Amino acid sequence: MKARFSKVSQQQYLNARNCGSALTEYNEVKLPCRATRCSAGYDFFAPFDFTLQCGQSIVVPTAMRCVMPDDWVLLIFPRSGLGFKYRLRLDNTVGVIDADYSLSDNEGHIFIKLTNEGDKTLTVTKGTAFAQGVFVVYGTTEDDNVTDVRTGGLGSTDKKQ
Repeated sequence: MKARFSKVSQQQYLNARNCGSALTEYNEVKLPCRATRCSAGYDFFAPFDFTLQCGQSIVVPTAMRCVMPDDWVLLIFPRSGLGFKYRLRLDNTVGVIDADYSLSDNEGHIFIKLTNEGDKTLTVTKGTAFAQGVFVVYGTTEDDNVTDVRTGGLGSTDKKQ
């Protein structure tokens, strides 16, 4: 089995964006893809224009979800060039998208929170690659016996029901 990107429902995206232009954004958003056959990362494209002044942050609802095998994880990073030129950082340092996140109550909607830690303004235009996701197969310990199932969305696995 391989991974597969798809859009979350239109309603999920509209709820996340809560703005008049969100329907057009949703219809035009591009699925993540690799730039070359040897690229490790799948580029995530900005669904709307945004500008980050120095020290400013933004949460980008990508309209994306990802279904992947149970022993895979999708790691999210800023595009290398943006990190190098603007010190663009993910607020959680590395985004970790678990395989069962696609089953969550928010449809597995991938949100990316970025901060411009540099000394110049960053403008990202709609349709421009701003982040990348890398798939990694991971292992577990021989005494791992976790049977819990995800019931919530973002940040829910550390909350007891």
